[in-house]
Amino acid sequence: MKISDLRGILQYVPRFREKIFVVEIDGDVISSPNFGNILLDLAVLRSLNIKLVLVHGAARQIEKLAQERGIAISNSDGTGVTDETTLRLGIEAAIQITNEVMQGLTSVDLRAAYANAIIAHPFGIRGGIDFLHTGKVERVDTHSLQLFLNEGIIPVIPPIGFDGEGKTFRVNSDSIAFEVAEALRATKIIYLMAEDGLCVGGEIVRQLSIAETEEALKRGKLNPNLASKLECGAHACRNNIPRVHLLNGLVNEALLTEVFSHEGIGTMIYSNEYQQIRRVFKKDVRGVMGLIRQSVHNEELIRRTRSDILARIDDYWVLEIDRALVGCVALHCHPEEKMAELACLHVNKIYGDQGYGTKLMSFVEKLADEKGMRQIFALSTQAFSFFQQKGGYHEVPPSELPDARREKYESSNRNSKVLMKDLTATPTADAPRHV
Repeated sequence: MKISDLRGILQYVPRFREKIFVVEIDGDVISSPNFGNILLDLAVLRSLNIKLVLVHGAARQIEKLAQERGIAISNSDGTGVTDETTLRLGIEAAIQITNEVMQGLTSVDLRAAYANAIIAHPFGIRGGIDFLHTGKVERVDTHSLQLFLNEGIIPVIPPIGFDGEGKTFRVNSDSIAFEVAEALRATKIIYLMAEDGLCVGGEIVRQLSIAETEEALKRGKLNPNLASKLECGAHACRNNIPRVHLLNGLVNEALLTEVFSHEGIGTMIYSNEYQQIRRVFKKDVRGVMGLIRQSVHNEELIRRTRSDILARIDDYWVLEIDRALVGCVALHCHPEEKMAELACLHVNKIYGDQGYGTKLMSFVEKLADEKGMRQIFALSTQAFSFFQQKGGYHEVPPSELPDARREKYESSNRNSKVLMKDLTATPTADAPRHV
């Protein structure tokens, strides 16, 4: 691991300290060789004083027991009908998995306890079908969970619930994770499953708003396990859980990569603005200078001092992802000539293929148009092809620059290419300030 990686992690530590993460682990993941690595990742989170609640599934183990014994089951994941036979297998599988999880946590020096915290009631009759021993969460015993958490103990919750009369119900683990997170006001729900998250066209969708998640569910064509997690994730975010993560628990370091990086590795559902373009504040100036330092060294951007930026701070904007600065841009207007300069466009190279440079460029063009500018120009020594190919800019002679800017250009000796775009002839792309 690079030192820069460690520094990146450190920015999250104060934000997550003493916060609650609810981690749901599917039975497929628990039975996989990577489960040992997940236990180590959980130990890292606990070492940072993050409070953890574990919820586990049992579908794979129920199916395996049924196959070994030649028994037909009615449903394995707790979303369909649970008959008497399936309930018995579900209880047996849940006990075995809970014991395995607690053994694993103990092996990495974490204290854990079985938590009988789910008060359930019958799922009932839907569409004329009696779901029998399938249950849904009626209430979460938050008092007992908080007692465990306050003592540094990780509660382990199986996909089983009980009603006031002591009856046992098979409850879907995805919904348990959502209900527990809502009751405890958790910061995150992390679903660890045996797939990468939501994929569209072979690509993982990294971030989803609540509306986008609900739209994906309406389109359908999702496997039931993924659909369940997306549905619970959308419900959770609508109920003030800031982030829900869907990760492939079979991938080593997926958990830590998701929690401690801006882009993550799976699909994240968010309840508020995850990415935004906003004005630069005084406290951001050091971050902006650090962001562009290497490009200045490479002569891609001109050198700017702290005083330079502060003197025109209202011209500067940053792209922020989960509170971290990953890009910047400036718009310097020349009102007399109705022209504006797109300047200081930079995106952290880690995000070079995410389209953020184009978003910043489109944002500034729209802003210039709103300010009544008719033309926008950029000076570039190394990124001119980006402006031409992505933005539709064309090269013009320096004589077309506004007088004040042309004088500065001639005295710089940078020999930059001058690229111009007519804002009145080409409709500006719709680029909202929150992206």
